[in-house]
Amino acid sequence: MSKKAWLAICIAVIVPLVFYGIARTYSVAMPPRFFPDSTVTRIRDGKEFTDTIWHQVANISLQNQLGETVSLDQLKGKVIIIDFFFTHCASICPILTHNMRRLQDALHFKDKTKQLNLEDTSFVQFLSLTVDPQHDSVPVMKKYADRYGVNSDIWWMLTGPKKTIYDFALNELKLGLQDSVSVDSNFVHTDYIALLDKDRVIRGYYHGTDTNAMARLGSDIVFIMLEKDKNRRPTIFVELKPLAIPIVVILLGTTLGVVYFSRKSKNNPIA
Repeated sequence: MSKKAWLAICIAVIVPLVFYGIARTYSVAMPPRFFPDSTVTRIRDGKEFTDTIWHQVANISLQNQLGETVSLDQLKGKVIIIDFFFTHCASICPILTHNMRRLQDALHFKDKTKQLNLEDTSFVQFLSLTVDPQHDSVPVMKKYADRYGVNSDIWWMLTGPKKTIYDFALNELKLGLQDSVSVDSNFVHTDYIALLDKDRVIRGYYHGTDTNAMARLGSDIVFIMLEKDKNRRPTIFVELKPLAIPIVVILLGTTLGVVYFSRKSKNNPIA
């Protein structure tokens, strides 16, 4: 095979690798982590690194709209979306619940069309905690959930002891620390939605009554799902695996093209 042919094949292989390198260098900014608890210094490959230990939301056990006792510990490996409401709220709660329903349906649609390359929506869990548990019993929440089209497989409406719920909101989700939010410890009433990653680290707060904020939340959910485990150190071969088929196709196409035109030039020499 001629030098030109080899050069063409090399270009066919190198071009995808170049685009891969660009994509890796200029990757999408991931949602930030909130509330560092401490730092740890480690030695890796003879170099010193300082890692941040981020606040991990503690477990909580409550009752859902089906009367089942459920907990965060059951949701390992899932992205979690949490909001607060009460069923007789006439102000922000209906809007908040409606927008959560739209997000539920949007993610379900993406899943069905395989845009996330998943077989179901089990990668995400919605949690709505009532701030008026004395009124919001299991039957009351079930009726509310049915009215808004809540899918109980991926969305739990939760009730339980008021102190447990309020301590979780203030101490674990730290809603009182958000800008422009004044949370009354006697009655938590906020439109903020909290996003937790698969390690239960807080990755964002979003105004659930704001359409743009909800769109950003939807995008951030997908980014976090595609986020690599920072403790996993894949080899270049693992990272290049998604490019294997395009490289092979381009390589074969270029080779066949080179062979075809080489033979054509031999059969039709220039006079």
